[in-house]
Amino acid sequence: MKEKIKLTSFDFQNIGSNTELLELIKKKGISIEKVKTKINYENELKLLQIELVKLQQWIAKNNKRVAVIFEGRDAAGKGGSIRRFTEHLNPRAMRLVALNKPTEVEKGQWYFQRYIKELPNPGEIVFFDRSWYNRAVVEPVMGFCDDGQYKKFLVQVPEFEHMLYEDGVVIIKFWLSISKSEQLRRFNARNNNPLKRWKFSPVDKKGQELWDKYTFYKDEMFSKTHTAYSPWIVVKTNDKKKARVESMRHVLSQFDYEGKKKAQTILNPDPNIVTRYYRSVNHLD
Repeated sequence: MKEKIKLTSFDFQNIGSNTELLELIKKKGISIEKVKTKINYENELKLLQIELVKLQQWIAKNNKRVAVIFEGRDAAGKGGSIRRFTEHLNPRAMRLVALNKPTEVEKGQWYFQRYIKELPNPGEIVFFDRSWYNRAVVEPVMGFCDDGQYKKFLVQVPEFEHMLYEDGVVIIKFWLSISKSEQLRRFNARNNNPLKRWKFSPVDKKGQELWDKYTFYKDEMFSKTHTAYSPWIVVKTNDKKKARVESMRHVLSQFDYEGKKKAQTILNPDPNIVTRYYRSVNHLD
Protein backbone atom coordinates (compact mmCIF):
# COMPACT_ATOMS: atom_id res chain seq x y z
CA MET A 1 0.00 0.00 0.00
CA LYS A 2 1.34 3.38 -1.01
CA GLU A 3 2.34 5.55 1.94
CA LYS A 4 0.37 8.78 2.27
CA ILE A 5 2.46 11.92 1.90
CA LYS A 6 1.74 14.50 4.61
CA LEU A 7 2.76 17.98 5.60
CA THR A 8 4.34 18.04 9.06
CA SER A 9 4.32 20.75 11.72
CA PHE A 10 8.01 21.25 10.93
CA ASP A 11 7.08 22.00 7.31
CA PHE A 12 4.65 24.70 8.39
CA GLN A 13 7.20 26.27 10.74
CA ASN A 14 9.47 26.86 7.77
CA ILE A 15 6.83 28.33 5.47
CA GLY A 16 6.70 32.12 5.27
CA SER A 17 4.17 32.71 2.50
CA ASN A 18 1.42 31.14 0.43
CA THR A 19 3.85 30.90 -2.48
CA GLU A 20 6.28 28.82 -0.39
CA LEU A 21 3.40 26.58 0.71
CA LEU A 22 2.40 25.92 -2.90
CA GLU A 23 6.00 25.14 -3.82
CA LEU A 24 6.28 22.65 -0.95
CA ILE A 25 2.99 20.98 -1.92
CA LYS A 26 4.26 20.60 -5.49
CA LYS A 27 7.63 19.27 -4.31
CA LYS A 28 5.98 16.61 -2.13
CA GLY A 29 3.63 15.58 -4.91
CA ILE A 30 0.49 16.34 -2.92
CA SER A 31 -2.65 17.03 -4.99
CA ILE A 32 -4.84 19.52 -3.20
CA GLU A 33 -6.37 21.66 -5.92
CA LYS A 34 -8.96 23.22 -3.61
CA VAL A 35 -6.25 24.58 -1.32
CA LYS A 36 -4.32 25.90 -4.31
CA THR A 37 -7.45 27.57 -5.70
CA LYS A 38 -8.18 29.19 -2.34
CA ILE A 39 -4.64 30.47 -1.95
CA ASN A 40 -4.67 31.91 -5.47
CA TYR A 41 -8.04 33.54 -4.71
CA GLU A 42 -6.76 35.10 -1.48
CA ASN A 43 -3.65 36.42 -3.23
CA GLU A 44 -5.76 37.93 -6.01
CA LEU A 45 -8.25 39.35 -3.51
CA LYS A 46 -5.47 41.11 -1.62
CA LEU A 47 -4.11 42.74 -4.79
CA LEU A 48 -7.58 43.96 -5.76
CA GLN A 49 -8.27 45.28 -2.25
CA ILE A 50 -5.05 47.29 -2.49
CA GLU A 51 -6.42 48.85 -5.67
CA LEU A 52 -9.75 49.58 -3.95
CA VAL A 53 -7.89 51.46 -1.21
CA LYS A 54 -6.14 53.53 -3.90
CA LEU A 55 -9.49 54.14 -5.60
CA GLN A 56 -11.07 55.26 -2.34
CA GLN A 57 -8.24 57.71 -1.70
CA TRP A 58 -8.70 59.14 -5.21
CA ILE A 59 -12.48 59.46 -4.67
CA ALA A 60 -11.91 61.31 -1.39
CA LYS A 61 -9.22 63.56 -2.86
CA ASN A 62 -11.38 64.53 -5.85
CA ASN A 63 -14.73 64.78 -4.02
CA LYS A 64 -16.33 62.13 -6.21
CA ARG A 65 -19.64 60.54 -5.22
CA VAL A 66 -19.96 56.83 -5.91
CA ALA A 67 -22.86 54.46 -5.18
CA VAL A 68 -22.44 50.72 -5.75
CA ILE A 69 -25.73 48.79 -5.71
CA PHE A 70 -25.91 45.05 -5.09
CA GLU A 71 -29.15 43.41 -6.12
CA GLY A 72 -30.07 39.78 -6.77
CA ARG A 73 -32.06 36.87 -5.46
CA ASP A 74 -31.66 35.73 -1.87
CA ALA A 75 -28.40 33.83 -1.22
CA ALA A 76 -26.78 35.25 -4.37
CA GLY A 77 -23.88 36.56 -2.27
CA LYS A 78 -24.60 40.28 -1.86
CA GLY A 79 -23.41 40.53 1.75
CA GLY A 80 -20.29 38.44 1.19
CA SER A 81 -19.28 40.51 -1.84
CA ILE A 82 -19.75 43.78 0.03
CA ARG A 83 -17.67 42.52 2.97
CA ARG A 84 -14.74 41.81 0.65
CA PHE A 85 -15.12 45.20 -1.02
CA THR A 86 -15.12 47.12 2.27
CA GLU A 87 -12.75 44.99 4.37
CA HIS A 88 -9.77 47.38 4.15
CA LEU A 89 -11.46 50.65 3.21
CA ASN A 90 -11.40 53.71 5.45
CA PRO A 91 -14.79 53.76 7.25
CA ARG A 92 -14.70 57.57 7.37
CA ALA A 93 -15.12 57.76 3.60
CA MET A 94 -17.33 54.71 3.07
CA ARG A 95 -20.77 53.55 4.19
CA LEU A 96 -22.87 50.41 3.95
CA VAL A 97 -26.61 50.94 3.52
CA ALA A 98 -28.96 48.03 4.25
CA LEU A 99 -32.33 49.55 5.13
CA ASN A 100 -35.03 47.76 7.11
CA LYS A 101 -38.65 47.76 5.95
CA PRO A 102 -40.13 51.29 5.82
CA THR A 103 -41.84 52.80 8.86
CA GLU A 104 -45.44 54.02 8.72
CA VAL A 105 -44.17 57.57 8.15
CA GLU A 106 -41.85 56.45 5.36
CA LYS A 107 -44.68 54.56 3.69
CA GLY A 108 -46.47 57.89 3.26
CA GLN A 109 -43.43 59.62 1.74
CA TRP A 110 -42.26 59.73 -1.84
CA TYR A 111 -40.77 56.28 -2.40
CA PHE A 112 -37.22 57.53 -3.13
CA GLN A 113 -37.13 59.91 -0.16
CA ARG A 114 -35.54 57.56 2.36
CA TYR A 115 -32.89 56.54 -0.16
CA ILE A 116 -31.93 60.11 -1.09
CA LYS A 117 -30.54 60.82 2.37
CA GLU A 118 -28.32 57.72 2.04
CA LEU A 119 -26.70 58.83 -1.23
CA PRO A 120 -22.93 59.46 -1.15
CA ASN A 121 -21.55 62.77 0.02
CA PRO A 122 -18.56 64.36 -1.77
CA GLY A 123 -15.51 62.12 -1.38
CA GLU A 124 -17.56 59.10 -0.32
CA ILE A 125 -18.40 55.66 -1.67
CA VAL A 126 -21.63 54.01 -0.52
CA PHE A 127 -22.47 50.31 -0.88
CA PHE A 128 -26.17 49.41 -1.04
CA ASP A 129 -27.10 45.91 0.13
CA ARG A 130 -30.39 46.09 -1.77
CA SER A 131 -31.67 49.49 -2.77
CA TRP A 132 -34.66 51.32 -4.24
CA TYR A 133 -34.92 48.31 -6.58
CA ASN A 134 -36.76 46.44 -3.82
CA ARG A 135 -39.86 47.89 -5.47
CA ALA A 136 -38.92 46.38 -8.82
CA VAL A 137 -38.76 42.73 -7.75
CA VAL A 138 -39.17 41.78 -4.08
CA GLU A 139 -42.14 44.02 -3.29
CA PRO A 140 -44.38 43.04 -6.22
CA VAL A 141 -43.47 39.35 -5.86
CA MET A 142 -44.28 39.32 -2.14
CA GLY A 143 -47.28 41.67 -2.38
CA PHE A 144 -45.59 44.47 -0.40
CA CYS A 145 -46.72 47.13 -2.91
CA ASP A 146 -49.75 47.51 -5.16
CA ASP A 147 -49.75 47.57 -8.96
CA GLY A 148 -50.04 51.36 -9.11
CA GLN A 149 -46.99 51.86 -6.88
CA TYR A 150 -45.01 49.35 -8.93
CA LYS A 151 -45.83 50.97 -12.28
CA LYS A 152 -45.10 54.47 -10.93
CA PHE A 153 -41.69 53.28 -9.75
CA LEU A 154 -40.76 51.92 -13.18
CA VAL A 155 -41.65 55.27 -14.76
CA GLN A 156 -39.82 57.37 -12.16
CA VAL A 157 -36.60 55.39 -11.57
CA PRO A 158 -34.92 56.15 -14.94
CA GLU A 159 -35.64 59.86 -14.40
CA PHE A 160 -34.38 59.66 -10.80
CA GLU A 161 -31.13 58.00 -11.88
CA HIS A 162 -30.69 60.41 -14.79
CA MET A 163 -30.85 63.36 -12.39
CA LEU A 164 -28.18 61.71 -10.23
CA TYR A 165 -26.05 61.05 -13.32
CA GLU A 166 -26.36 64.68 -14.47
CA ASP A 167 -25.35 65.85 -11.00
CA GLY A 168 -22.18 63.76 -11.11
CA VAL A 169 -23.14 60.78 -8.94
CA VAL A 170 -21.60 57.57 -10.29
CA ILE A 171 -23.99 54.62 -9.90
CA ILE A 172 -22.82 51.05 -10.48
CA LYS A 173 -25.69 48.55 -10.50
CA PHE A 174 -24.83 44.88 -9.96
CA TRP A 175 -27.33 42.07 -10.40
CA LEU A 176 -25.86 38.93 -8.80
CA SER A 177 -27.19 36.01 -10.82
CA ILE A 178 -27.57 32.57 -9.23
CA SER A 179 -29.08 29.32 -10.50
CA LYS A 180 -32.11 27.77 -8.80
CA SER A 181 -30.18 24.64 -7.76
CA GLU A 182 -27.32 26.65 -6.25
CA GLN A 183 -29.75 28.86 -4.34
CA LEU A 184 -31.37 25.76 -2.83
CA ARG A 185 -27.97 24.36 -1.88
CA ARG A 186 -27.08 27.61 -0.08
CA PHE A 187 -30.45 27.75 1.68
CA ASN A 188 -29.89 24.22 2.99
CA ALA A 189 -26.36 25.09 4.08
CA ARG A 190 -27.70 28.08 6.03
CA ASN A 191 -30.30 25.96 7.81
CA ASN A 192 -27.67 23.38 8.76
CA ASN A 193 -25.27 25.97 10.17
CA PRO A 194 -26.35 27.51 13.51
CA LEU A 195 -24.08 30.50 12.86
CA LYS A 196 -25.83 31.27 9.56
CA ARG A 197 -29.39 30.22 10.35
CA TRP A 198 -30.34 33.83 11.15
CA LYS A 199 -29.87 34.64 7.44
CA PHE A 200 -32.79 32.44 6.47
CA SER A 201 -36.09 34.34 6.54
CA PRO A 202 -39.70 33.61 5.51
CA VAL A 203 -39.06 35.69 2.37
CA ASP A 204 -36.06 33.49 1.56
CA LYS A 205 -38.19 30.38 2.03
CA LYS A 206 -40.48 31.54 -0.78
CA GLY A 207 -37.54 32.22 -3.11
CA GLN A 208 -37.69 28.72 -4.59
CA GLU A 209 -41.47 28.47 -4.56
CA LEU A 210 -41.84 31.80 -6.40
CA TRP A 211 -38.79 31.39 -8.64
CA ASP A 212 -40.66 31.99 -11.92
CA LYS A 213 -42.45 35.03 -10.53
CA TYR A 214 -39.10 36.51 -9.45
CA THR A 215 -37.78 35.83 -12.96
CA PHE A 216 -40.69 37.68 -14.58
CA TYR A 217 -40.23 40.82 -12.45
CA LYS A 218 -36.44 40.68 -12.81
CA ASP A 219 -36.78 40.67 -16.60
CA GLU A 220 -39.28 43.55 -16.44
CA MET A 221 -36.86 45.51 -14.26
CA PHE A 222 -34.01 45.02 -16.72
CA SER A 223 -36.10 46.03 -19.73
CA LYS A 224 -37.41 49.22 -18.07
CA THR A 225 -34.38 50.40 -16.06
CA HIS A 226 -31.28 49.40 -18.05
CA THR A 227 -30.06 52.67 -19.59
CA ALA A 228 -26.89 53.99 -21.23
CA TYR A 229 -26.21 56.26 -18.24
CA SER A 230 -27.12 53.64 -15.59
CA PRO A 231 -26.68 50.13 -17.02
CA TRP A 232 -27.22 46.83 -15.23
CA ILE A 233 -24.09 44.72 -14.75
CA VAL A 234 -24.90 41.01 -14.44
CA VAL A 235 -22.50 38.87 -12.38
CA LYS A 236 -22.64 35.06 -12.38
CA THR A 237 -22.34 34.04 -8.74
CA ASN A 238 -22.56 30.24 -8.64
CA ASP A 239 -18.84 30.50 -7.90
CA LYS A 240 -18.73 33.07 -5.09
CA LYS A 241 -15.00 33.65 -5.17
CA LYS A 242 -14.88 34.37 -8.89
CA ALA A 243 -17.91 36.64 -8.58
CA ARG A 244 -16.25 38.72 -5.85
CA VAL A 245 -12.94 39.34 -7.59
CA GLU A 246 -14.52 39.97 -10.99
CA SER A 247 -17.00 42.46 -9.47
CA MET A 248 -14.04 44.30 -7.93
CA ARG A 249 -12.31 44.37 -11.30
CA HIS A 250 -15.42 45.89 -12.88
CA VAL A 251 -15.61 48.72 -10.31
CA LEU A 252 -11.88 49.44 -10.65
CA SER A 253 -12.14 49.46 -14.45
CA GLN A 254 -14.66 52.33 -14.32
CA PHE A 255 -12.23 54.91 -12.91
CA ASP A 256 -8.90 56.39 -13.98
CA TYR A 257 -7.60 56.72 -10.42
CA GLU A 258 -4.10 57.67 -9.29
CA GLY A 259 -1.68 54.73 -9.25
CA LYS A 260 -3.88 52.51 -11.44
CA LYS A 261 -1.10 51.84 -13.95
CA LYS A 262 1.05 50.34 -11.18
CA ALA A 263 -1.53 47.65 -10.34
CA GLN A 264 0.00 44.18 -9.98
CA THR A 265 -3.06 42.40 -11.31
CA ILE A 266 -5.57 42.59 -14.17
CA LEU A 267 -8.24 45.24 -13.65
CA ASN A 268 -10.61 44.34 -16.48
CA PRO A 269 -13.30 41.78 -15.53
CA ASP A 270 -13.74 38.38 -17.12
CA PRO A 271 -16.58 38.78 -19.68
CA ASN A 272 -17.63 35.19 -18.94
CA ILE A 273 -18.47 36.23 -15.36
CA VAL A 274 -19.36 39.93 -15.60
CA THR A 275 -21.32 41.48 -18.46
CA ARG A 276 -23.71 44.33 -19.20
CA TYR A 277 -27.32 43.27 -19.45
CA TYR A 278 -28.37 42.19 -22.92
CA ARG A 279 -31.90 41.05 -23.70
CA SER A 280 -30.66 38.20 -25.89
CA VAL A 281 -28.29 36.67 -23.32
CA ASN A 282 -29.44 33.71 -21.22
CA HIS A 283 -28.76 34.26 -17.50
CA LEU A 284 -28.37 31.73 -14.69
CA ASP A 285 -31.62 32.96 -13.15
